[in-house]
Amino acid sequence: MKTTLTLCAISSLCALGMLTAPAAENDKEDMKAPEYRTIDKPSVDLSQFKKDADGYIHLFDGKTLKGWRGYGKDNVPSRWVVEDGCIRFKGSGSGEAQTLEGGDLIFAHQFKNFELELEWKVSKGGNSGIFYLAQEVEGKDPATGKWRLEPIYISAPEAQVLDNENHPDARLGKKGNRKSMSLYDMIPAIPQNAKPAGEWNKAKILVYKGTVIHGQNDEDVVEYHLWTQQWTDMLQVSKFSQARWPLAFELLNNCGGKDRQGYIGLQDHGDDVWFRNIKIKILD
Repeated sequence: MKTTLTLCAISSLCALGMLTAPAAENDKEDMKAPEYRTIDKPSVDLSQFKKDADGYIHLFDGKTLKGWRGYGKDNVPSRWVVEDGCIRFKGSGSGEAQTLEGGDLIFAHQFKNFELELEWKVSKGGNSGIFYLAQEVEGKDPATGKWRLEPIYISAPEAQVLDNENHPDARLGKKGNRKSMSLYDMIPAIPQNAKPAGEWNKAKILVYKGTVIHGQNDEDVVEYHLWTQQWTDMLQVSKFSQARWPLAFELLNNCGGKDRQGYIGLQDHGDDVWFRNIKIKILD
């Protein structure tokens, strides 16, 4: 995989209308800094997980959900199950799932520089996502002054998982930036080479010192740099802009927190989705 963002790539983003000039200073006036705090929970010991000859740590053994838990929880939500060597989320239309506990799933260890590989498939019309550098965050409700758990996507970039042919989100956003393995609502995956619902797709996410690359079915489809003016500008023209969602902008603009690391997460979007062969290589 490439590890540097070329000038051509930046020019392409500009041509697609995804980069604009930074917000004027007077647009930021009277913006009150949002109040939030991160949740500190114990991390799993990675030495307990299989490491293969290529240096990948296997985060899922195909049999149990060892090392996984719900976002903001100590348990695994009951809609997440192991089935036929896969992690499956039982969607809201799956009969008994109506009474089961939902929520996003995270691997309980924070990663900094890494290459993540996995396979996924969705049901017809299905929607999910893969989060990285996620924090567990509570925000203060301005009306009540009480702390409340914020959603995982408020702090984590998302690689979209989607049935492009049948889910309406594929036709929303800009230039296809909500299709499969796009950086959700910011950069479209190009080429868009996802397989249809019910078929397995390969996903790869590289994060290395701010450079991020999404791969889909053995092709690089997204590339960008975190913690740069480019990243800030993309946020400002997305649903996570400072004007629309100040807390999301603050957290995503500084995603990974002070240590620039975070959790890998799998999204509960209410639809059936399956993941398998989840492994990660830690990069120096």
